[in-house]
Amino acid sequence: MGKEVEFTDANFKEEVLNSDKVVLVDFWASWCGPCMIMGPIIEEVASEYEGKAKVGKLNTEENPSTTGEYGIISIPTMIIFKDGKPVDQIIGAVPKEVVKSKLDKVLSQ
Repeated sequence: MGKEVEFTDANFKEEVLNSDKVVLVDFWASWCGPCMIMGPIIEEVASEYEGKAKVGKLNTEENPSTTGEYGIISIPTMIIFKDGKPVDQIIGAVPKEVVKSKLDKVLSQ
């Protein structure tokens, strides 16, 4: 369905920090209920923003280095990156419109 990317400690620099597109990273874990709620929303956003922004997920259990680097303590946390820098973030399960409005705001800057 969506074109979401799986981000890892190994590919984070290449896929996110060096990306020429705006990137939304969903920090999640398999045991996290609110993360499961956000899963389908992130997939839909990935589809809708294909070609405009890169959207993907990073499993916090499997990628402790990146998770620690960005101080992720509460999940789901979604961070929007532009030009390799975090420019906005969303913490917790939110409606799709919230994710889209934050992405649209960064894309219009």
